[in-house]
Amino acid sequence: MAEGFLKSFDDKLEVFSAGTEPAKRVNPYAIMVMEEIGIDISRNQTNDVSEYLNDAWDYVITVCDDAKETCPTFSGKVKFRLHMEFEDPAEAQGTEEEKIKEFRRIRDKIKEEFYNFYSNNLKIRKI
Repeated sequence: MAEGFLKSFDDKLEVFSAGTEPAKRVNPYAIMVMEEIGIDISRNQTNDVSEYLNDAWDYVITVCDDAKETCPTFSGKVKFRLHMEFEDPAEAQGTEEEKIKEFRRIRDKIKEEFYNFYSNNLKIRKI
């Protein structure tokens, strides 16, 4: 979801998303709740973080406690490392509606935090 938001804020950004234990495909609930607000992540990839460890990055951002604790060391050049803590909505329990509600709640938190990050760090201000 974070990748989808960053790309929606600025389509010129190069954004890559990866996990320490990526699922085989993007969670259908994540696709659905992002689609509700006009962002299509249905074609996004679920990549393993090991694919990117030796590359140079302006930012490496972890988005959950597990990733912060288990994320391997990037040996490429990384200018800034950030951590933004979000619960994993895929771990939500309950009825389908309760799970969807949790995905929406986390989606909205991700949007707010990543928009703040984008506005304060990436947005090019035109004079």
